[in-house]
Amino acid sequence: MVGWFSRMVVAMTIRMPRWFVGWVSRRYVAGPKLDDAVKVMKRLANEGACFTIDVLGEEISSMDEADFFLEEYKRVLNAIIENNLDSNLSIKPTAFGILLDREKGMENIETIVGLAKSHDMFVRLDMEDHRVTDDTIQVMLDMHEKGLTNVGVVLQGRLFRSLDDIESITEKIGSAADYRICKGIYLEPESIAYTQRNDIIEATNKCIDAMLDSGAYVGVASHDYPVINHTLKALEERNMGPSKADPRKNAASPRKQKGPGYEFQMLLGVRGPLRRKLCKEGHTTRIYIPYGEKWYEYSIRRLKENPTIGTQVAKAFLLPWTNRP
Repeated sequence: MVGWFSRMVVAMTIRMPRWFVGWVSRRYVAGPKLDDAVKVMKRLANEGACFTIDVLGEEISSMDEADFFLEEYKRVLNAIIENNLDSNLSIKPTAFGILLDREKGMENIETIVGLAKSHDMFVRLDMEDHRVTDDTIQVMLDMHEKGLTNVGVVLQGRLFRSLDDIESITEKIGSAADYRICKGIYLEPESIAYTQRNDIIEATNKCIDAMLDSGAYVGVASHDYPVINHTLKALEERNMGPSKADPRKNAASPRKQKGPGYEFQMLLGVRGPLRRKLCKEGHTTRIYIPYGEKWYEYSIRRLKENPTIGTQVAKAFLLPWTNRP
């Protein structure tokens, strides 16, 4: 019943005028400009949150577009430094041209990761759909081979392959791995991914356990209570938690602006009360801050790719006071 209602809300929303989609998305997108993202982060920093910034746009059609993203992320990096923000970067390899010109795309990514490293800043490679899973993981491994270990990758719990990916990455770089684990926004084919909610949650929780046991840093990106509660229990079982040094013997040295081996991550505008609760309990909480001129395309894509977002849209519209960002 909930799924049907959510899909109906999504179907209605994507047919609404652009201004209406903009009204809905302003909760989840900082705005079209970098200044908008900076303002949002300054406001939410007062709640003890830290951030990762994403310039909207992906799977470009020309390398000229890749040049735009390269220069824009340089501006983002400078804005983080100038405003003394506790933030790292989230980038999509396809936005840097990895599918159009691998050599140039790698050069672009290496430039940003290198600049970030010079300022002790972390870079997260966002994961897109299954077509680029191998490429994205390989980009991360290639950066580590070059000594740029301030970069990590996202894995999606819904994919059958994710546990094998964790094992393979562990074999190659051990506890230097730094993950964001999420259920996955992309509705992948049944042949390669779980499609039922309970199965996806169970698979995601297994990935969290495997990541923690590998000694890696784990960013748990979820708004689902079954995933959050599982993570809290898993941390307790491993004697990990707020204000504790990471006790895992196979863990890497602590990174600047990171939690004690783990953190919780949430999208801007989604389940703010839960995020604030975790933060109040002492857990490192990071907010994903998207901005850019492609806000409309981003909003429509997320709605189409995961219709379950419709319940959040309806709640934001009808009961805004129950889920303050």
